[in-house]
Amino acid sequence: MSYLSLLKQKIPGPAGLFLAAAALYAIAAASYRQGGPSLLGQRASEFEFQLAGHPVNLNDLRGKVILLDFWASWCQSCLGEAESLNRLKQDISERGGVVLGISEDEDEIAYERFIRDNRVDFLTYRDPTKKIKESYGTVMIPEAYLIDRQGRLARKFVGAQNWQSPELVASINVLLNQN
Repeated sequence: MSYLSLLKQKIPGPAGLFLAAAALYAIAAASYRQGGPSLLGQRASEFEFQLAGHPVNLNDLRGKVILLDFWASWCQSCLGEAESLNRLKQDISERGGVVLGISEDEDEIAYERFIRDNRVDFLTYRDPTKKIKESYGTVMIPEAYLIDRQGRLARKFVGAQNWQSPELVASINVLLNQN
């Protein structure tokens, strides 16, 4: 029995068909796929955030390779990825790379606890309004974007990643080795 026929049994009529079509569209949409070619070369959306109480713009990081990671303290996949992101930060920081996490946590205490308990040592900012996430068209977390030294999107990653995997290390190294 197909997924569509199961969905039609649980939600009868046009509503079931509409939901099935919407789900298939979301999965097939280019913005959902990892490394979607439609993203390559586009300028990363500019945003302002606070670091150590000072306003910073994404543009202030121009010249660096940025891994922009969207996460939240309640996200189990994000928990599994935190240590890998810490190691990535250590691996790339001396070569002009930055890991910048944007949390959608509304609960500041949960956000701070996550950072403390997981010893997060990469740059992170709490955006409870989700405006930054929305400006990137991010629909799920974790989701990350690799941004080159000129501020252009080089790759999109949907779901938790092992940031020490040979494929991801190679992708990041290509950008780190470019001027």
